[in-house]
Amino acid sequence: MTVARSLRVAHFSDLHYGPKNLVEADRCFAAAIDEAIAQQAQVAVISGDSTDHALDLHSPSAARLVAQVRRLADHCPVLMLQGTFSHEPPGTLAVFRLLGGRHPVHVADRIEQAALIQDGQWCASSGWRFDELPTGMLALFSCVPTVNKAVVAAQVGATAAAEAVGHHLAELLRGFAPNNRAARTQHVPTLAVSHGTVFGCITEHGVPMAGFDHEFTTGSLFAAGVQAVLLGHIHRHQLWQVDGVGGQQCIAYPGSVGRFHHGEDGDKGFLMWDVTAGGATCTLVPTPARRTIDIVFDGKPDLDALRAAVAQQHIAGAFVRVRWTVADEDRHEVDRGAIQRELAAAADVQLEGRIVPVVRSRAAGISQMANLADKVRVWAEVAKAKPGPLLRCLEALASETPDAIAELALRGLLPGNRVEFAADATQSLVAVESEATAPA
Repeated sequence: MTVARSLRVAHFSDLHYGPKNLVEADRCFAAAIDEAIAQQAQVAVISGDSTDHALDLHSPSAARLVAQVRRLADHCPVLMLQGTFSHEPPGTLAVFRLLGGRHPVHVADRIEQAALIQDGQWCASSGWRFDELPTGMLALFSCVPTVNKAVVAAQVGATAAAEAVGHHLAELLRGFAPNNRAARTQHVPTLAVSHGTVFGCITEHGVPMAGFDHEFTTGSLFAAGVQAVLLGHIHRHQLWQVDGVGGQQCIAYPGSVGRFHHGEDGDKGFLMWDVTAGGATCTLVPTPARRTIDIVFDGKPDLDALRAAVAQQHIAGAFVRVRWTVADEDRHEVDRGAIQRELAAAADVQLEGRIVPVVRSRAAGISQMANLADKVRVWAEVAKAKPGPLLRCLEALASETPDAIAELALRGLLPGNRVEFAADATQSLVAVESEATAPA
């Protein structure tokens, strides 16, 4: 009786190395590599978005990423998949083929199958799949990097491109199935590696991804006939399992290796997979991702409530975001300096105030009124203001000279016996005139 071979795989994704994320990404990826080595990973997979954007080779972010992948390659063979083009422009990963570690790094930047053979080397198909399976395989990987939807759009049109991508990928994944079935008969573990969105998955902010423009469904991925599907792109860990004809199949996102934004749910980490020709299981291994705390106020920030939140949530060393919503006229009453002082123990403070603009209602038909007094009455009805004081002020403006009005105002003898009333009423009349003369 032949015993099924077992493969222990460390699965990382969405490292997002760049100047903004360097400290978080490098700390978390370094800890993940340490743990993968300690758990005796036999092969490592990085399923896309190793970088946050194009990096110069002399940049600190590129240097740290190369050093960490080299450290990983000194322990076991590594497979790196092409991720989102905006994060990893085509050609970004080419340099990793040249690292020269104890074990090779295979860069999958095209649709292909790659076999890990017994001497620890990678053997890639010349086309999109092997015509004949290599001998001496330890594992068979079916690789589907990010699809360039612009190419599909050029063929089928922009409106049909989204659905067309999904249909073509489903056909492609089914096309891998015969080779995967053949590999399983040889007791070889089979895996797929891709970067994209599964219909119904949940983002790191708790938003379900439901629509016709996503690359995969769980059905299309299971149809590839592999035991394990290693995905990247979504920053939240989640998985789907099914007992198929060939044994237990599992699809999983590890999520991002670090926490790069506020409001991200769940632990951050990487996956340790145990894959055989008859099944696959995975376990999330957390990384020391930074703590983020959100403090939200419906209105103006309340410093007493802020102090209570600080006492309850232990903000020392955390990344804190404070959000509030205020009317436009109250925006200057928010004391940002006081908020910063209350959060002095935090590693970083982000203040986000939402300003609700003042909305003025147009008074329909105001421009058709015969005189200014009638316009004031129409405007007051819309603005829910009392027209009497305004009309008395209007009468004073019409019957007195400017010098006399100024003298009355200084002496407090205008209607209402208040200087402030005169100023407010004058501003209201200006508003009425603006409404009356504004184009319909």
